Amino acid sequence: MLNAIDLGKSLTREEYVQDLIRHQLQLRELAYQLYVQKRTLIVVYEGWDASGKGGNIKRVTERLDPRGYEVFSIAAPKGEDGTHHYLWRFWRRLKPPDEKQVLIFDRSWYGRVMVERIEGFCTEEEWKRAYREINEFERQLADFGMILAKFWIHISPVEQLRRFEERQQIAYKQWKLTEEDWRNREKWDAYAEGVNDMLLRTSTATAPWTIVEGNDKWFARVKTLRTLVEVLSKELDYQPAEPPIRGAKPQKGESDVAQKDKKGKADKKEKKAKKDKKGKKKGKEGKNKE
Repeated sequence: MLNAIDLGKSLTREEYVQDLIRHQLQLRELAYQLYVQKRTLIVVYEGWDASGKGGNIKRVTERLDPRGYEVFSIAAPKGEDGTHHYLWRFWRRLKPPDEKQVLIFDRSWYGRVMVERIEGFCTEEEWKRAYREINEFERQLADFGMILAKFWIHISPVEQLRRFEERQQIAYKQWKLTEEDWRNREKWDAYAEGVNDMLLRTSTATAPWTIVEGNDKWFARVKTLRTLVEVLSKELDYQPAEPPIRGAKPQKGESDVAQKDKKGKADKKEKKAKKDKKGKKKGKEGKNKE
């Protein structure tokens, strides 16, 4: 599955800035609708090391009301978390929409069928059973009225190496690179097999996966935002307004009828402005004659 992904997709800077602002503003409007309709959005981020999850999350939350969202950075379970079923630490982080409307998991319960599987932190029986447990878990969330969006950010081994080396050379990025990252890279094929299994066995009608082409970070950020806007618009039955962005082009997928309607409204507005201007000019000429 991953081998079929086109990682050559990219955006120009102009396209990136326009689409980023458009979808951020629309997402902010939809986040308010989550509050009004008492719904919760759960966003799951998974992906290769250095795939850009952190920067992606930053752009998703950039224009949201900080009172309405929370980001959970998930690492290996410690203390009390390690003494319970692996899903327990995620159950206890869920919050009602009156408190938080958007819950974002940077890494998630899918660690069971990836890291824990590959590194031998659980038995084969346990990680195979986890596919069913996770599907049931997500089904329960959806049945309760929660909205799920799951993203796998995919990059090539060559691009990952380039980013690793960049982190080594830039002082303020060095903290992001660890020995564990290099060790995981050596197991790329094993992880790729685990990811393919995960995507095939846990992409359901209730909670489908969205694979994000991540070699170009700009493209990945815009695709994630656009997907969230589309998912929320459908689930909330609410269409956010089109922000007035200078030079903005019609959104991809927008119907010809909608584009013609916008053009017609613009033409009417322009004709009215010309008519008003002409009327004012005549009025001035009349006064001059008097």
